[in-house]
Amino acid sequence: MLTTPVVRNLKQQLSGAEVHYCTKSQFGILFENNPYIDKVFYLDKSLNNLISELKKEDYDYVIDLHNNLRTSIIKWRLGKKSFTFDKLNLKKWLLVNLKLNTLPSLHIVDRYMATVKKLGITDDTKGLDYFIPSKDKVNPQNFGLEPDKYIAFAIGAQHATKRLPLQKLIEACSLQDMPIVLLGGKEDKVSGDSVVEACKGLPFPVINLSGQLSLNQSASFLEQSKFVISHDTGLMHIASAFKKEIYSIWGNTVPEFGMFPYLTKYHILEKNKLSCRPCSKIGYKQCPKGHFKCMNELDLKQEFDIIKKQENPVSRAFPN
Repeated sequence: MLTTPVVRNLKQQLSGAEVHYCTKSQFGILFENNPYIDKVFYLDKSLNNLISELKKEDYDYVIDLHNNLRTSIIKWRLGKKSFTFDKLNLKKWLLVNLKLNTLPSLHIVDRYMATVKKLGITDDTKGLDYFIPSKDKVNPQNFGLEPDKYIAFAIGAQHATKRLPLQKLIEACSLQDMPIVLLGGKEDKVSGDSVVEACKGLPFPVINLSGQLSLNQSASFLEQSKFVISHDTGLMHIASAFKKEIYSIWGNTVPEFGMFPYLTKYHILEKNKLSCRPCSKIGYKQCPKGHFKCMNELDLKQEFDIIKKQENPVSRAFPN
């Protein structure tokens, strides 16, 4: 998702450019409907087979936005002029381990765009792209919801330390004033069902669709929502592509890594002034300290009260 501005700007600004994209097959759904990509290659099992296919294309340039051992091998084997994203791993290590922030005050998308600057590519500032095929667009009314009159709550995240505990999920829902649809993967269904059960007394419905929708269908619910509540996860970035207002909840990771909502209205909900935070640039299965203060001590009522008093939230380039 966060690389889509690079793809769009390359396609539109390099006259006659043919843009191919290489990724793992599990991410294919993000690109199969992207009009700025001419061809997609997938890494499934054999890196050698993938490289053999890529060699047939005789590329002019290779743009590496992942920068790991595997992509380094691909670049070396292709032998073409390449441009490589700087992951700033040392700076991230300093922030995680010494709590010394030397990272630039830039969104990761802006850093991705800097990778192609030498090609004369500039950012059109149109944000992220996500394209939903017509067959996957949903009608919220089929679920008892009116477009633009419900909240989409992305309750999942790949790592547990990025997710609110169950009681906090319930609390977050109880602080709202309109219907809520819970979105997530199959692994989030049990938590979602528990939230629905606990919220039966609320004056509005809470509907759990976790594990029941494709990614495109979940994106369609995001697109038609009034606003979005989300952890630091992929659905948050999809919501950014639709320019939704986002209430972004952060646990063990921090927005300073540059992964906050991009070019849309957003609010950061986080527990500041914890000496152990951030404890990782990605996340863990459980809190390394055992207390999970970054989520358990997050005062959601205070955070939502403060935010809702802001009559005119604005799009920000970097969180305060």
